[in-house]
Amino acid sequence: MHTVLSLADVPPQTLPARSMMAFTLASHIILVPLGVALPLITLIMHGYGLRRNDETALLLARRWSAVMAVQFAIGVVTGTVLSFEFGLLWPGMLGRWGDVFGIGFGVEAWAFFLEAVLIAVYLYGWRRLPSRTHFLLGLPLPFVALLGAFGILAANSWMNTPRGFTLDAAGNPVDVSVWKAVFTPMFGPQYWHFVVAMFVTAGYVVAGVYATGWLRGRRDRYHRLGFTIPFTVAAVFTPVQFVLGDSIARQVFHKQPVKFAAMEIVWNTDTHQAEYLYGRLRPDGSVAGGIRIPQLDSILAGFRPDTKVTGLTSVPAADRPTPAEATIAHFAFDTMVFIGSLLILVALWYALVWLRRRRLPASPWFYRVAACAGVASVVAVECGWITTEVGRQPWIVYQNMRVAEAVTSTRAGALWLMFALVIVVYVFVFGSFLVVLLKMRSRWRKPDTAGGPPPPTPETDTPYGPRSAGRFL
Repeated sequence: MHTVLSLADVPPQTLPARSMMAFTLASHIILVPLGVALPLITLIMHGYGLRRNDETALLLARRWSAVMAVQFAIGVVTGTVLSFEFGLLWPGMLGRWGDVFGIGFGVEAWAFFLEAVLIAVYLYGWRRLPSRTHFLLGLPLPFVALLGAFGILAANSWMNTPRGFTLDAAGNPVDVSVWKAVFTPMFGPQYWHFVVAMFVTAGYVVAGVYATGWLRGRRDRYHRLGFTIPFTVAAVFTPVQFVLGDSIARQVFHKQPVKFAAMEIVWNTDTHQAEYLYGRLRPDGSVAGGIRIPQLDSILAGFRPDTKVTGLTSVPAADRPTPAEATIAHFAFDTMVFIGSLLILVALWYALVWLRRRRLPASPWFYRVAACAGVASVVAVECGWITTEVGRQPWIVYQNMRVAEAVTSTRAGALWLMFALVIVVYVFVFGSFLVVLLKMRSRWRKPDTAGGPPPPTPETDTPYGPRSAGRFL
């Protein structure tokens, strides 16, 4: 059961609460790819270095582990803010549904604690533990990172397809089944789509740093290896992500047809639906702008032009996204697909050159594109979350509770003030993150550019054994 609200009944607190949540989530998600995938990429480099006794690979792994630790510390701040916001901004949701889907947040908290311990051990172990022992102690890190993603995605997929409970006469959930609440119909597609996106994004982000170095003339083995391994990880996962993206879109078509209608700006239920590349949905159901491709939407949804696609008008106006929200979801979805398609081409370019010539591409244009791929991947991840959250409107728990029913009763003015303070804090936090990374980069590069006798180069300074003079992480 849920209360029927008209648009005029939406509390004034809803806009500042949604704006604050959107800002903090969009900021936090910038860090998530490195938090989920950088441990695996670092350990691949670490294992490669141990297997081949490659000091360059070991040095790269050691430096990436330092970045991993700094990123985790910043993620602590942004993740904690998000946790508090769930309770402060949406008490109606947690008050009614916390017993059903709260297990996901519990799993994420345990994973967060374990990851903090493991990162500390791994970072401290350089030069202090035997090499193989140190490597083995780091192996659980990728699995713990995936466990944290498991908890968050379990909660979010439940919000999209709530299961594992029955409602009593007052509309409150009873007879909770934790297993069904965790493994909802959208959990599998959403979890793997998200996880693979993290590997793709982290790989391109890390490789982009070394692609930029290549373009600036730094073409030693240190930069080649720093580019090759993360870019290869990303390139391998890119086509997998494209297939998973197609699969989850089809699951949304079956499980959340109104959200699918918003993603594709479909107004009326019908067969032979056209696909619009971008375009804006007007209040009367017409589409302004964009590129119209006849019948393609029905073909993509069901592999047949006569596939019936549910339209937004299949439900009352109060139960569906507004035309503006549908347009936002549609633009975000199309941008995500567009970026994914470009990344497929970049991965194919890389694979063809490698298979034919057994070397990295030599074209400066390839490295220009590679340097931009990391930023583009982050944009795609942001667009994915916009599609998921905006396309579900007006529901915070799909077809069970509206956003307006869950929002706090705190005055809108106080929420706007809180939002302003959050922005100030986040500017300081992310500014500090950038300053620390730049200082680390300068310190790592300094021995190669300082005057006087040349110190050990990155290719010969090993992370195990005695420290070289003046050399740190």
